[in-house]
Amino acid sequence: MKRLGLVLVLLAGALFAATTAEFPRLGALDSAPSRHVSPRYIQGSMDETHTPNFVTSVLADYRGFDTMFETTVVFLAGMSCFFILRVLRKKTVTEVFYYRHKPTGVVLAMLAPRRVAPRSSSFERIDADWTPQDMVVESMCLFMVPFIQVFALYVIAHGHYSPGGGFQGGVLLAASFILVGLSRDLRTVESLLAEKNAILAAAAGVCIYSGTGLVALVCGGNFLDYGAYAPFFGVAAPAARAMGILVVEIGVALTVMATLTTIYKLVSSRGTVEEGL
Repeated sequence: MKRLGLVLVLLAGALFAATTAEFPRLGALDSAPSRHVSPRYIQGSMDETHTPNFVTSVLADYRGFDTMFETTVVFLAGMSCFFILRVLRKKTVTEVFYYRHKPTGVVLAMLAPRRVAPRSSSFERIDADWTPQDMVVESMCLFMVPFIQVFALYVIAHGHYSPGGGFQGGVLLAASFILVGLSRDLRTVESLLAEKNAILAAAAGVCIYSGTGLVALVCGGNFLDYGAYAPFFGVAAPAARAMGILVVEIGVALTVMATLTTIYKLVSSRGTVEEGL
């Protein structure tokens, strides 16, 4: 089976390599995208979508369906990791939990973690390959987290006016949680964003995106036609489109943030979500 898979991968790679000869040269002015597609987006996006940032107008308006399914793919990737590494994980090794006695530094190995209170003043839970944490590294990382999150919210909120958007803001939010995990431990990340809450947030992001399109249908427009909100909310078309794109970006950011954080927790802990990098 492995040999068959290798053969199929090599054949697919050869097919993709052969088709690249038919692609236009990078930056060729006589290619179809340069002659028709790009000028349409650059020159007409402001009048048609009322979005100053035409990159966002392409992603959230012209290619709204594509971006919605990209968000769905991100969510499915996280769910795939969850079912492969978490649900189907084989428990063949007995779980051992390690606790360090803070005053003496003595490490205890236990099979029943509930014998020690989660917030004990004398004991702290540590990883099996625990090394003393550097106070400077930990303090600086935790100091940076609020600034990263504020900047992420700015990127999401201003994505339709300036460079940014839901994908970029979601990655920044996920990076803040991962930074906490790298400077402290995985259990701290789990306490901040529990596994169940992360999955619900990822699913909610997809629902927000698709729900925005359904609301446009209810308002009498096409699916993901943000201008249809204008009569319903009593605002001008540009304000309605800005409102719709902002809601869509929030949905994308939720899915990206929750999915990347979930994948980090699952991969680093081999599906246990107990300890890891």
